[in-house]
Amino acid sequence: MAGRWPAFLLGDFRQWVELPAGQTRVADTQVVESRISQIIEGAVTDLGFRLVRVRYSGAKGGRSQLQIMAEPVAEREMTVEDCETLSRHVAALLDVEDPISDAYTLEVSSPGIDRPLTRIEDYERFSGELAKVTLRFMLDGRKRFNGRLGGLDADGRVVLETSFGRFEFAFDEIEAARIDPIEILAREGAARH
Repeated sequence: MAGRWPAFLLGDFRQWVELPAGQTRVADTQVVESRISQIIEGAVTDLGFRLVRVRYSGAKGGRSQLQIMAEPVAEREMTVEDCETLSRHVAALLDVEDPISDAYTLEVSSPGIDRPLTRIEDYERFSGELAKVTLRFMLDGRKRFNGRLGGLDADGRVVLETSFGRFEFAFDEIEAARIDPIEILAREGAARH
């Protein structure tokens, strides 16, 4: 179970990589994120966690940042100690593989209550919850949709029930999506009273 608030651990790491002649030092962010995911996902899984997201932001005049978001496979809250364990293992793997050419700050965190939906399985797992979805392209004059997740339809499309109708999206049409925590917070508040 993900915690209500994200757990974080920040570290400072310096990575250098030798590039073939003629290759630029400016890396495509998605390629870097994909490569890092490939490098660390097995180790993250072996430690009993699920990799939620890898996000790399190159520096413009400052230090780059690498965010690793993970959650325990077991239904429990993520702790700072979990983040620390993941950070140590991830840092060791990245030291060996050197996928980032410049110094960067490593941040390991849990998804938190407004977690991003990054895998198609997330839409089934969180079916019934409110979500905010942003599409890559306009649909019916809009890119942003708020509604209740309805899982996946028979064709594997994400279902979202909104106040203005039901929509189905192919997973690759979704640019970003996250849980809208308003009902979760209300349920937690009601449970305390």
